[in-house]
Amino acid sequence: MREFSQTELLLELEPVVAGELDRHHKVAKEWFPHEYVPWSEGRDYDGIFGGEAWVETDSKLPEEARISLIVNLLTEDNLPSYHYEIATAFGRDAAWGTWVHRWTAEEGRHGTAIRDYLTVTRAVDPVALERARMLHMGEGFTNTYEGVLHSLAYVSFQELATRISHRNTGKASQDPNCERLLARIAADENLHMLFYRNLLNAAFQLTPSQTMRAVTDVVTTFQMPGTGIEGFTRKAMTIANAGIYDLRLHLDDVLMPVLRQWAVFDMKDLDAEGEKAREELAEFLGRLEVSASRFVERREARRARQAAGA
Repeated sequence: MREFSQTELLLELEPVVAGELDRHHKVAKEWFPHEYVPWSEGRDYDGIFGGEAWVETDSKLPEEARISLIVNLLTEDNLPSYHYEIATAFGRDAAWGTWVHRWTAEEGRHGTAIRDYLTVTRAVDPVALERARMLHMGEGFTNTYEGVLHSLAYVSFQELATRISHRNTGKASQDPNCERLLARIAADENLHMLFYRNLLNAAFQLTPSQTMRAVTDVVTTFQMPGTGIEGFTRKAMTIANAGIYDLRLHLDDVLMPVLRQWAVFDMKDLDAEGEKAREELAEFLGRLEVSASRFVERREARRARQAAGA
């Protein structure tokens, strides 16, 4: 079974991209970031307008929700790098190019809306946030995967992971305005996931073994695009301990639903290399199941100890 070159993959999948674009345009709903921000809560900060400096008591959000919002926003801020990466991988011609620009336009409003909400509600220190933005964007983001199939596999999982992170952050905020905003953003992320997931499903029909290798490579090395944020490991642990996004959610709500949709464990037409990739995938998922279960057990035990000591 021959492998397709990157150019062949782009050409073969281009009609699918065009069809998915039509579907996306029909189901995507127009929305406006300014309508999700409680502007009446805003007041001047210190500086040229002589307002009040931010203090931690200004924020009404639980710490874990605040940290998650900052991570989510800084991740969204790196959009210029993401645009460059997908434009490089998919090109800017025909339907591929139309999608690249449409996706970028839709993603662009996410950072705008979250930053406006955080600034107006004084939920985070705006000076620290801006410094973190400058630092994170200064590092940029580089796609560690080469080729169309690996890139499609990554964004299929990443868009769903981002959707879940936004939704759970909204719930953890205990603020209906924040939850409403992040639910709206999550709806965009879900449509983006469907676009990429459907494209990779078509790739499975075209070249199953080659696509299986790409999926296995991505699943076994997956990292969220925000890993370059300063202090990310510590922040990610806080987010995981709060149940906003953890290994259990990553396995049960991100990896497995997408893999089932592709029916990766039911495919019959894999060659030897494809079968090898699928075996690697199954073994990795088994190890991840053990790690996820252990994490949940330790978290529950820690919560029980904290409750007993309260």
